[in-house]
Amino acid sequence: THFFIPSSSVVKRTMAPANPRIIALFDVDGTLTVPRGEVTPDMMEFMKNLSEKITVGIVGGSDLPKQEEQLGEGIAKVFPYNFSQNGLVAYKNGELLEIQTISKHLGEDNIKRIVNWTLKYLSDVDIPVKRGTFIEFRSGMMNISPIGRNCSRPERNDYEKFDLEHNIRKNMVEAMKKEFAELNLTFSIGGQISFDVFPTGWDKTYCLKFLAEGDFDEVHFFGDKTFEGGNDYEIFTSDRTIGHTVTSPDDTKKQCTELFMS
Repeated sequence: THFFIPSSSVVKRTMAPANPRIIALFDVDGTLTVPRGEVTPDMMEFMKNLSEKITVGIVGGSDLPKQEEQLGEGIAKVFPYNFSQNGLVAYKNGELLEIQTISKHLGEDNIKRIVNWTLKYLSDVDIPVKRGTFIEFRSGMMNISPIGRNCSRPERNDYEKFDLEHNIRKNMVEAMKKEFAELNLTFSIGGQISFDVFPTGWDKTYCLKFLAEGDFDEVHFFGDKTFEGGNDYEIFTSDRTIGHTVTSPDDTKKQCTELFMS
C-alpha cells in the first residue's frame, strides 16, 4: 500500500498569525535563496514559523514556474500573499486575483520593435562568452541577457564580474532608454546576467495595490538589490513600505528574528 504524504512546502497555512496587521514581503533571489538556487528546508521552516507571527508575502520578478523551482511546488498556496512577475500574477490565500500582460499593454508591433533592436544590438557586443536565450519573453516583462540565460553557473559568475568591470548591461540600458523613450519603459538591472524591461510602474510596487492600506499597520519589505537601479529599489523606497536591505538568506533570517520573533 502506498500512502501519499503531501510535501511540507505545499501545506497551506490556515491559522491567522499573531500580528496579522504587520505584513512582510520578501524578494526571492538573494533574500530567501542564493541567486537562482533552491530554498533550503531550514529557511522554508523559518518562513513558516515567521508566518505564525506576522502576515507573510512573496514578491519575485520571475514567473510562477521559476518561483516554484526555487521555493517549492504550490508556493502560491503556502503564504497568504504570493506575487510573481512583481505582482502581475497575484494570489491571495491561494486564489488567483489578477493577471496582467506586457503584450496587451504595449501591442505586438512595439514588442517586435524591442526584440529586433535587442538582437541587432547584442550582435555587436563583444563579451568573452555567448550562449543562448538572450531575450526571455515573460507575460509581464522582457528579460534581456547579453550572455544568454542558459549559461552555466561558472559562466554566470564570470559574466557578472566582467559586466561590473565593463558596464555591458548599464550601457545597453542607456541605449534602450533613448531608443524607446516614447514607450514609457523602466529598465531594472537585477541578478547576475540580465536586466528586465517593463512598463513604468510595473516594478515591485505593483504588488502593493493588492494590499489595502486599511488592512495593515506596517508593510515591511526585505530584498538584496535595494540600490538605485536594482530591482528592489522602488518598493524599498516606497512611502508605503519599511525597507530592509539583506545580504543573504541567513541575513534575512537574522533581521526577521530580531524584528518579529524576539
